[in-house]
Amino acid sequence: MSATIEIREGYVPQSPATLAAYLSGIPAVRSRLGGTESQWSIAEVGDGNLNLVFIVKGPKGGVAVKQALPYVRLVGEAWPLPLSRAHYEHMALSEQARLTGRLVPAIHHYDEKLALIVMELLEPHIIMRRGMITATLYPKFAEDISTFMARTLYFTSDLALTADRKKAMIAAFAGNTALCKITEDLIFTDPYRIAELNRWTSPQLDSYAARWREDGALKVAVSRLKLKFLSSAEAMLHGDLHTGSVMLTPEDTRIIDPEFAFMGPMGFDVGAVIANFLINYFSHDGHEDVPGERDAYRETVLTMMQQIWILFREKFLDLWRGNPAGDAYPISLFQGEDGAATLEAERQAYMDRLWDDTVGFAAAKMIRRVLGLAHNIDLEWIKDADRRAACEARVLTLARDMMVNTTDYPSITAVADAARRVRAEVKSY
Repeated sequence: MSATIEIREGYVPQSPATLAAYLSGIPAVRSRLGGTESQWSIAEVGDGNLNLVFIVKGPKGGVAVKQALPYVRLVGEAWPLPLSRAHYEHMALSEQARLTGRLVPAIHHYDEKLALIVMELLEPHIIMRRGMITATLYPKFAEDISTFMARTLYFTSDLALTADRKKAMIAAFAGNTALCKITEDLIFTDPYRIAELNRWTSPQLDSYAARWREDGALKVAVSRLKLKFLSSAEAMLHGDLHTGSVMLTPEDTRIIDPEFAFMGPMGFDVGAVIANFLINYFSHDGHEDVPGERDAYRETVLTMMQQIWILFREKFLDLWRGNPAGDAYPISLFQGEDGAATLEAERQAYMDRLWDDTVGFAAAKMIRRVLGLAHNIDLEWIKDADRRAACEARVLTLARDMMVNTTDYPSITAVADAARRVRAEVKSY
């Protein structure tokens, strides 16, 4: 954690009482809202861990305003955090928009001094995690998220970029160290040791937490993942790509909140998505009023999870075949029929290695959502503590095996089958 609260000249946290006057001084935003300040409605709606979020509506339209605070909102001023995270979020959103178009919200204004972004108001979109808790179907999501991941990861990697451009991207995101440090501690370290900020369903899961702190094989496995996170600058990551960072309708998908963006291992982003589908799969036993009433939706969740990986792999490989412009695997080395076949075999092997990373990172994300600081509402909103703990025990059981025995999961189908098996076998906490 940083030692002191950042003090930036001119920085003032906004509130509904001050934001209207600020926005009225931005012609493009004023025009988008229409009317006068007195006709605008402003509500602070941020329910995340870090920032202020406002919804502003006027006679003509609306905008969303996100402002960084100089500390972690979930914890308070005891945990300072640099305002520069807004800079990295703006930079990542701009790059993602270039690569994926309307899969991210449009930016209307950015204020570096105030660490504030005015962006497209997404309506009637909701946070995906909330929709999945109520068993809402999202038939376009697998297509959209696989496109988002394939394009953002491929086109910011050495497979598509020359070495100088790739190194420039590494330099551009290298300063986002405070957000990376949160990941390094809360995902890869704290759940495996005694840490002040850890929390879990207690006393039901006390024995799990204790075993995790004594599990040498698990600690080695997560440390290897942490080393890859620290050292493998493969591509520009969203850095926090879960169902809480997606706003959507059944017809339209938008990826939001890339303030954790940095150059890291691709499997971290892909694994985060897989992890959140597995968590949601296990959570429905705690939300259904009648046992089995959500069986069909549970299977839909696993089917979507499988589609996401399969589509991502296909799209990533197609991009590589069609855009081999990077300094890695130079096409000039693989001429002729034999060369083409050799390169294609290596492409498949590359994706197999990326899959192994995905399995491990997914496991780490699952564990942190049960034993760490920040939990998923998929599980948190299960009111009965015993039912919640049973669901969480299944999450932990599968995650540990995925992390320690990654080679036992050679495919996304193997993960789905294991999820079904764990749900059937782990009856309680």
